[in-house]
Amino acid sequence: MGVEKSTIEIAPGVRQVPGAPVVVTTIDKVINWARAGSLWPLTFGLACCAIEMMATGASHYDLDRYGIIFRATPRQADLLIVAGTVTKKMAPIVRRVYDQMPEPKYVIAMGSCACSGGIFRTYSVAQGVDQFLPVDIYLPGCPPCPEALIYALLQLQEKIKKETKRWGYWR
Repeated sequence: MGVEKSTIEIAPGVRQVPGAPVVVTTIDKVINWARAGSLWPLTFGLACCAIEMMATGASHYDLDRYGIIFRATPRQADLLIVAGTVTKKMAPIVRRVYDQMPEPKYVIAMGSCACSGGIFRTYSVAQGVDQFLPVDIYLPGCPPCPEALIYALLQLQEKIKKETKRWGYWR
C-alpha cells in the first residue's frame, strides 16, 4: 500500500495528511534531519586556518543557529575539522583522534595545507589529509574565510540528509 493521494508534500519525501496533525515519512529522513541539524565538530587546529575556524564559531558568525556546537572530546563529536598543515609526525595523532570518534563520522579538510599540503612540498608535511583519513568535504584557501567554512558545513548537512541506513547496526 502506498501513501494516499490526498496527502500534501511539504518537503522532499515528507507528506502531510490534510486536516490532521500527521506527517508521513521514512525513518531515515527523520534521523538524518536530526543528525544534520546537530553537528558537533571536533576542532583540530594545527595552523593559521584554526584562527578562521575559531572566528566562525565566535559571536559574529554564530554557528549555534545552525545547531553546530564545537566539542573538545572525540567521544562526543561526529565531525573532525582538520584545519591547517599536518606534518607526518602529527598524522598518526590525527588518525587516533578520528578513530576515537563514534560512527557515523565525517571529516572536513580546511585550508590548502590540509587539502593538498599547500606550499609545503617537503619530506615532513603530509600532502593532504586524504592520505590517512577519508575526507568528506575539501575546503581550499589560504586561509579560507569563515563564510567558506559555513558553506562547507551546510554542504555536509545536505550530504547527511541524503544518506540512507547510516544510523543502525547493519552498517
